[in-house]
Amino acid sequence: MSVLTQYFNTKHNTAPFSQIKIEDYVPAFQEGIALAKAEIDAIVNNPDAPTFENTIVAMDYSGDILDRLSSIFFNLNSAETNDEMQKIAQEVSPWLSEFGNDIRLNAELFARVKAVYDQKESLNLNPEQTTLLDKKYKSFSRNGANLPEDKKNQLREIDKELSKLSLQFGENVLAETNNFELHLTDEKDLSGLPEGTIEAARLLAKNQEKEGWIFTLDHPSYVPFLTYADNRELRKKMAIAFGAKGFQKNEFNNEENVLKIAKLRHERANLLGYKTHAHFVLEERMAESPEKVFSFLNDLLAKAKPAAQKEFAELTAFAKELHGIEKLEKWDGAYYSEKLKQQLFNLDDEKLKPYFQLEKVLEGAFTVAKKLYGLTFTEVFDIDKYHEEVTTYEVRDADNNLVSIFYADFFPRKGKRNGAWMTSFKSQYVKDGVNERPHISNVCNFTKPTETKPSLLTFNEVTTLFHEFGHGLHGMLADTVYPSLSGTSVYWDFVELPSQIMENWCYEPEALALFANHYETGEIIPIEYVQKIKESASFQEGLATLRQLSFGLLDMAWHGQDPTNITDLKTFETEQFANTQLYPDVKENAMSTAFSHIFQGGYSSGYYSYKWAEVLDADAFEYFHENGIFNEEIAKKFKDNVLSKGGTEHPMTLYKRFRGQEPKPEALLKRAGLL
Repeated sequence: MSVLTQYFNTKHNTAPFSQIKIEDYVPAFQEGIALAKAEIDAIVNNPDAPTFENTIVAMDYSGDILDRLSSIFFNLNSAETNDEMQKIAQEVSPWLSEFGNDIRLNAELFARVKAVYDQKESLNLNPEQTTLLDKKYKSFSRNGANLPEDKKNQLREIDKELSKLSLQFGENVLAETNNFELHLTDEKDLSGLPEGTIEAARLLAKNQEKEGWIFTLDHPSYVPFLTYADNRELRKKMAIAFGAKGFQKNEFNNEENVLKIAKLRHERANLLGYKTHAHFVLEERMAESPEKVFSFLNDLLAKAKPAAQKEFAELTAFAKELHGIEKLEKWDGAYYSEKLKQQLFNLDDEKLKPYFQLEKVLEGAFTVAKKLYGLTFTEVFDIDKYHEEVTTYEVRDADNNLVSIFYADFFPRKGKRNGAWMTSFKSQYVKDGVNERPHISNVCNFTKPTETKPSLLTFNEVTTLFHEFGHGLHGMLADTVYPSLSGTSVYWDFVELPSQIMENWCYEPEALALFANHYETGEIIPIEYVQKIKESASFQEGLATLRQLSFGLLDMAWHGQDPTNITDLKTFETEQFANTQLYPDVKENAMSTAFSHIFQGGYSSGYYSYKWAEVLDADAFEYFHENGIFNEEIAKKFKDNVLSKGGTEHPMTLYKRFRGQEPKPEALLKRAGLL
């Protein structure tokens, strides 16, 4: 047996990172899959009649060695990878998806699950057991297990075709992004751009052995260019190129791919007995139905649109007054917004950073968790870690019981992907009377300390740290019986509530006083800075909301109705945007041909969930706000009904138990300054 496929004889059963060799992974995966297969075979071949315990529960605890191994490997592949790790990932990923398919398409296993499901009413199950049974049954039925053989084959063909199309869609978007560059040789054209952006463009040109500066459609180059470049014609050129991705008459055109994907998804949903793709997806979301999503989006739209129109008029007047611009175009928005924001608030990151030293901000997050949930974080030095920069903590409750192990990994390095995320190395569950505690990790990319300065965060990074820490608390405070319902294993439109609610404390003077001290003088952040942070947070929120809603409505238009009669993508889009459009249309541009979230990522029929989770977090925080942001009674309700419950019950049931009512969008509109 490999070190990776046995119980770790370490403190708190933590991962033995220093003992793992790269050549251990492939044989460990082979062994892990074989063990998991044997456990499934044992369930299938059990001579006893199927019961909740011998089938449903047995399935949930099966494969735990493989799960643990997978979480270690894939977490390191994101946070501490190299060429060899990536090769292994390419090798083992197909094995894992094949193993998943083998389970879902195992007719004998499904027969046992169905036998238990059919007697559900007489089994006297508690809510968590009922949820587990539903989830196991649906993992088969929603993947075609109830279909006759010919329809199953049809489903497999559709799935194969869809995975090819979405891959092709993504490759086209990438090719279009890479094929465009703006090559400048006249220094006058750089007017307005920040030093760092110019430097990066210079380096890009140098790498291609060219003179001057090169700007691309990659966000770190594109966004600053549109925001700061004084040359309006060049902004126009960039914006049109950005909006034309996948919509040009060349081999990377995505119009046909989009129409095919939408139609195949619809066909797949019909095959499984659903009216549309959105009906299929939303069955497993808080929102439940396309009708509910449409009414949610349109309700917000009615409230946000007047504010957006007013902000657009102000921006138009400002651009006219400043530069005599008669008609505001899409390539003017970011540029004049930034100018107006500076004029109104005169607040930039360089002023704020000295008050946000990383260690102090992290201590602040720990203190907030102590005041709310009675948790204590103690750094420990006898737990193995995968990189010297990682810090490890024991998390304990008020009675000194171990709640979780917490890993914090905050600086960029070569083997780490961009962005910020929360993950776990070991899930929480209860087995044989033992409550197995979770091992949770937060991974971010903040500026490293230098010889003269500690790591200082921008305010945006402060909210990122609190956001990921909120996901972390959702994992750490998990308290469920079954592993598949534990921690963050919840509906897609509910998972961002614990993370987004934590960001609210970053705007409260009472919370900032705990950690926002100047790293040299120790003085607390001045109250006028705090006021400006709060005010600027809702700057042009109407326009931002309108933009988000337009994307959500476009997503629902593609997936919430029968798309078979759509023949022209641009015409269809124009109709969908009619109600949310403020800027003049650009005929060379389309949105859908590069809308990767919904045609390549997992957000089809789900783009609304960004706004949905914002409504939840604003409504939940309002409850704290009315009763004190460190109110222990409300914190206990949030912990007992949301943070600890994972996916054991329907999220709306859990939310109402915490809040006493369904969430209302008023709190979000108030926070965004839209009421």
